[in-house]
Amino acid sequence: MVGPRANWKGYIKFGEVTCPVALYTAASSSERIAFNTLNRKTGNRVKREFIDSETGDPVEREYQVKGYEVENGQYVVLEADEVAAAIPESDKTLAIDAFIPCSQIDTTYFDKPYYLAPDKMGRDAFLLLRDGMRKQGVAAIARTVLFRRMRTVLIRAHGKGLIASTLNFDYEVRSSEKAFDDMPDMKIEGEMLELAEHIIGTKKGSFDASTFHDRYEAAVAELVKAKIEGRALPKRQAPDASNPSDLLQALRESAGIGAKETKPKRTAANVNRGAARQKAAKPAAKAKQAQAPARRAG
Repeated sequence: MVGPRANWKGYIKFGEVTCPVALYTAASSSERIAFNTLNRKTGNRVKREFIDSETGDPVEREYQVKGYEVENGQYVVLEADEVAAAIPESDKTLAIDAFIPCSQIDTTYFDKPYYLAPDKMGRDAFLLLRDGMRKQGVAAIARTVLFRRMRTVLIRAHGKGLIASTLNFDYEVRSSEKAFDDMPDMKIEGEMLELAEHIIGTKKGSFDASTFHDRYEAAVAELVKAKIEGRALPKRQAPDASNPSDLLQALRESAGIGAKETKPKRTAANVNRGAARQKAAKPAAKAKQAQAPARRAG
């Protein structure tokens, strides 16, 4: 069986310790369902062409060149050798800058994961780094040139090896302030919060990626099968969002509280009226008991 092909080979360095390593793709989209674009009239595949936006004529590959737009419609032309010369020079070394607590890791910056494995000659140093980080509960921040760009990489202990995740730069990660700008400044408490905590407690579990299923892929596969067999798939209706006025009742139902448990408690006025009725009923009951023996004697 042919082993996986390394995406990158180099060295990892911490302090004065260096060991050869290789990066392997940890996640791939190659198994996803892919579509081809067809000509509806002929059923043939169509191909992509580069067209001049002004003349409408096709542009051959030899005349295609990269350009950077400096103003509207104004470009600086960059030749392939000029772009190649601007690429940072790589020394093939993952130089660790710092070790940070795993609790400080902001996953918003995660880009792509890669498995980091040692070369046969560097296993001892590799294992020393892996076990040291695991015992200290830290991850390593390193920098190197990967795929023609200077990248920041987060390295963590993972199973028998390490996992290296490339990180997005700060300018690539959008601020959350605008996304949450319309969030109301309010605090949920009381029965609603208690019910929510109860529901969360009953749903606690553990992370198991094997239980995650790509429903889109399954749905598309079923659609293709239905098309081949001449069947029509039923249309699915989107679920209705909970009405804010019904939220408490929805929480109660989710927590398994039935209608009996949700009946409102009697008010103080109702309790007093009930007690008055009980007091009025007692003399009447005693009178009936006194009359009963007299009727039997006659």
